Amino acid sequence: MSNAIVGIDLADRKQMVVVCDHDSKVLARKTFRCRAWDLGVALDWAAQRAAASGFAGATVACEPTGHRWRVLGQLAADRDMSFVCVQPIQTSWARRSEDLTFDKTDDKDAILIARLTAQLRCYDPEPVDETGRLRHLGARRERLIVDAGAQVRQIRDLLECVWPAALETANYPFRSKTWPAALWVILDRDGGDLARTRRLGLARFESAARREVLKRGGQRPCLRIVRKLYTALADPTGVTAHRRGALERVQLLLEDWAETQRKLADTETRMTTVLDELGLTELATSIHGLSPVGAAAILAETGDPTRFATARALVKHAGLAPREKKSGTFTGKSKLTGQGRPKLRLAAWRAVWGALQTNTVYAARYRHLTTRETNKLTATQAQSVIAAAILRHLHAVITTGQAWDPVIAAHGTRRREAVTIAA
Repeated sequence: MSNAIVGIDLADRKQMVVVCDHDSKVLARKTFRCRAWDLGVALDWAAQRAAASGFAGATVACEPTGHRWRVLGQLAADRDMSFVCVQPIQTSWARRSEDLTFDKTDDKDAILIARLTAQLRCYDPEPVDETGRLRHLGARRERLIVDAGAQVRQIRDLLECVWPAALETANYPFRSKTWPAALWVILDRDGGDLARTRRLGLARFESAARREVLKRGGQRPCLRIVRKLYTALADPTGVTAHRRGALERVQLLLEDWAETQRKLADTETRMTTVLDELGLTELATSIHGLSPVGAAAILAETGDPTRFATARALVKHAGLAPREKKSGTFTGKSKLTGQGRPKLRLAAWRAVWGALQTNTVYAARYRHLTTRETNKLTATQAQSVIAAAILRHLHAVITTGQAWDPVIAAHGTRRREAVTIAA
């Protein structure tokens, strides 16, 4: 005998629960004023109502919003009840198509969730395993990357205002170990008084910069950058009236940026450790140009790749699958769906930059897409194609347990080598 469907509209302190059959007939409904982790009582009540209506069990369904659905999933598992999720966008579309209005109530949403579940417009949520830890670390890493980028932009903006010459002393100031170390020597010694630092002398300034570079884990400073920064001390360009206060703020931002970089390195180390524990590092990094951190960042968003039936399903999950636009004799431009997980799309996009430098298969594909005579792609479009290829190949190597093969990646099948048998 089939299960009844328990549709639950989750909220903070008010939970709407309905028990329906597979024709969306409401068998029972009740509002529980409690938190998500107190919903065990609601599930027990729903199971009793389902049994009273002649059902062998109950399937619990909700939207995967916030964190409450994870709590509900754990409570359902403790009671051996099936648990599925319905995408919020499905509920939104169903709400509009129900009566062509935008009416929204907790009771109506709970019934719609149950109805969509009966129509199999639902999915099994990802299981709780070690990839769950990887996801939390990936979320922390993303937050730290955003923070580091914001701090760099603030430092750049402040220096452009009060001391633009400092930014011209290195081609890529924030990728250098010498530049922030030497700038820290200037700001820490005299609190932004550039004239006093200049009176220190070039030799003593170089010695101080060398000590700071070694302290930060570097081997030796780039004297060209150190000397340019020393020369820039006498540059009067910028809003000098704000220079003292702005440089003090830059000093504080440099401290924050260094701490963010330390936390980011620690988080990435933890992510690669989890990847090692899962036994996936060797397989994932067999894809030339894909680093352990890049692979861990992707898997942090996908979860266990084996839960995707095909590699294309994983690509669609990232929103990197093209969608067609055809009607009759009209053929429009194919565009990416843009649906799915934006952070997974971003992780795959970041992996492209390293892969194009060292992976000959991806580099050749990129050149072909951007230089072919017909249907030539822009650089951004070609990079999106490579990002989708990385996801497909990562799914393949993990689900099959076989290392990445450039011959298969380039031609789709392994070419058979001719074998000569000696007479």
